Amino acid sequence: MFIVRLALALAFALPALSTVRAGDVAELEILGFSADGKIFAFEEYGVQDGSGFPYANRYYIDTETDKFLPGTPIRARIDNENATVADARGQVKSNAQSVISDEVLAAHRGHTAGFSPVTELSGDPFRMTVNPRPVFPPIDTPLEFRLEEQLIDAPDSCELFGARIGFRLFRVTVEDGARTQLIHEDRTIPSSRGCPLGYRIAAVETFYPKDRSPVFAVLIAMRTGGFEGPDYRYLAVTGRF
Repeated sequence: MFIVRLALALAFALPALSTVRAGDVAELEILGFSADGKIFAFEEYGVQDGSGFPYANRYYIDTETDKFLPGTPIRARIDNENATVADARGQVKSNAQSVISDEVLAAHRGHTAGFSPVTELSGDPFRMTVNPRPVFPPIDTPLEFRLEEQLIDAPDSCELFGARIGFRLFRVTVEDGARTQLIHEDRTIPSSRGCPLGYRIAAVETFYPKDRSPVFAVLIAMRTGGFEGPDYRYLAVTGRF
């Protein structure tokens, strides 16, 4: 009787399991900063949902202007299911060394002052407050960032997923009275983002270059419409403090 019940349970469970869908969440690696803090770089990589093709993207940001360096981002997707993520990562690494070498970036890695992966359920996805460097007792003013989502008209190609979402990012300073500074606001959404459905603060990176003001990079996890489910990719907002 037990065997019969087990067989029936499996018969009902297997069809349900076969309909499970999952998008892909890119892995995030902080590459580092230039010695003067004027460049911040990170990489995202993984296997594309639906196609199964490996990909890797490298982003190099001018922290003075919060814009990509010329000739970047550097992207690779290998349209071959037998290729590996390591192959894609090796390709973008090779192509990126003329921008700034990995050795320079690694020598100025900075600090991961705060980190909240997309699997984190207990934290606040729209707010992060950090001690900007691992000095205890703290000698620095805390850094606080807050994110707000906003609706932006979606093109026809995004109608399947719903309204496209942009965001605002604020820096909050609690010193001599609270002060809120808008450091990023989407007016439109770049086509490179695809169909963004939402955002969350993923990490705060800091770097203290010699004889210059320290630099921050706020990593934003972006949820987008994917082939088998929502995908997650990353972008960054940078500046000095």
